[in-house]
Amino acid sequence: MLKISHLTKRYGEKRAVDDLSLEIAPGEIYGFIGHNGAGKTTTIKACCGILDFDEGEIFVGGKSIREEPLECKRQIAYIPDNPDLYDFLSGIKYLNFIADMYGITKQNREEEIRKYADMFELTQDLAQPISAYSHGMKQKLAIISALIHHPRLMLLDEPFVGLDPKSAHTVKALMRDMCNAGGAIFFSTHVLEVAEKLCDKIAIIKNGRLVISGPTEQVRGDASLEEVFLELVEENA
Repeated sequence: MLKISHLTKRYGEKRAVDDLSLEIAPGEIYGFIGHNGAGKTTTIKACCGILDFDEGEIFVGGKSIREEPLECKRQIAYIPDNPDLYDFLSGIKYLNFIADMYGITKQNREEEIRKYADMFELTQDLAQPISAYSHGMKQKLAIISALIHHPRLMLLDEPFVGLDPKSAHTVKALMRDMCNAGGAIFFSTHVLEVAEKLCDKIAIIKNGRLVISGPTEQVRGDASLEEVFLELVEENA
């Protein structure tokens, strides 16, 4: 579903991502872990086609994000850690704008918006301007907008930040349902307990370079993911 091959991204002399290769298969929830500034957000933005990169290649469903960006983006949903939405729109107008971009029919969008807005208890707030939303409400709206077009691949950067426990639980269940239906998820998180329980596979990155990757049980071994992460980061300091 997502193949990252020898990805390198530089900012001046600094290599934010350095020769990174990963592959996320259909049905997998793949966690991406690293300290602040490790290269997680840069990698995810490159996978979305938001950032260009210097070397390597990224494939979404077998298509190159460089050569066929629109075809790739039709399959993707991206949720940033800080959702920058159009504050002058109401929630429902924003969702309809997203639905228009993906060519979702009027009937289908109404059904999907109603389902997810009810699920995240946002229905009563959709008529309000986004400028009046809290961070958590904006995060919920961003998640709903990502789900209504049924993406094959979801790319999420710290998706649980700002969510209340009930909404976070709902997101985890939706992530698993999506993968059970053949989709794939690649997401970064600092919440290692969530990654340990939720992810099928884990990749740990340090200073732009991959430290370890593989099935969660294999990466964790007999220790907790937190212990493994701290040990690996210190070893590769």
